Amino acid sequence: MKALCVFSGGLDSMLAAELIRAQGIDVLALFFETPFFTSEKARESAQSMGLPFKVVDITKRHLGVVKSPKHGYGGNMNPCIDCHALMFKIAGEMLEKEGADFVLTGEVLGQRPMSQNKKSLALIISESGLGGLLLRPLSAKRLSVTIPEEKGWVKRELLMDFQGRSRKPQMELAQALNIKGYPSPAGGCLLTEVVFSRRLKDLFSSQSDPGLREIELLKVGRHFRIFPHTKLVVGRNKSENEEIHALTGKKDLVLTSVSVPGPTVLLSGNFSDSALELAAAITVAYSDAEDSETIPVRVVGGPEDRMLTTGVHEKKEFKRYMI
Repeated sequence: MKALCVFSGGLDSMLAAELIRAQGIDVLALFFETPFFTSEKARESAQSMGLPFKVVDITKRHLGVVKSPKHGYGGNMNPCIDCHALMFKIAGEMLEKEGADFVLTGEVLGQRPMSQNKKSLALIISESGLGGLLLRPLSAKRLSVTIPEEKGWVKRELLMDFQGRSRKPQMELAQALNIKGYPSPAGGCLLTEVVFSRRLKDLFSSQSDPGLREIELLKVGRHFRIFPHTKLVVGRNKSENEEIHALTGKKDLVLTSVSVPGPTVLLSGNFSDSALELAAAITVAYSDAEDSETIPVRVVGGPEDRMLTTGVHEKKEFKRYMI
């Protein structure tokens, strides 16, 4: 007997996997990776408990959900119901290939009021197409009996009845199961973050089909929408400057201040003269230039490299453009 665990690497998914392994069932932890959540924490958690682990890239299908979620967003750009349903659907598609019999998850009834109430959990089952093959071991006794329980694959009496946001029951169970070194609760998903969500919404509104490069750029620097179809990304330190260089596209321009230390600035979109002038002014504003200086700015890319000159402005003059 084998089960696939949709595995975040947090305490709940670790406990869910261990409860099922304790009943003599093999468990494969699946981490579904996208640009919005990566597998490092989950891999460490799986390794700490000797749990077989597999990463599955679901970016293409997930982006479709993020752009247009059937059941809407949470507090930011996080379509939790649609996202979970997609993950469980893909896990269901993998059952035969992996030689597994059912899918499990660490979800806890009532832990998240919007996406983990009874109605939402039932909706996720329906949308995933898994039906009774989706087991939630931590709250099983408060939910409908599943196929693994009906058929005796899993003993219901050995499952839990957790409900609500308190982590105390999970911590007590972790101690009983000798699970140590589990990560502290944290978001992990960029779609729940206010600033990132604002940037992603701006990207979707300006490009109908952005690529992975454009999404990766959202993670670094300061972002400015200076014209409807023109955007700046301004590095905040050496590491971000290097990352911006690495993510620069063939059609982008890169601006740097010449005579003083300053950021790497990526300009994308339409490059009118007014856009270049404004981009140069922002480049200098975030450099180490003194108020009285006139600073040359090198522009690399396009038909030919060029040099612009601009005075020093205060950063607050450009706040209205910041995304």
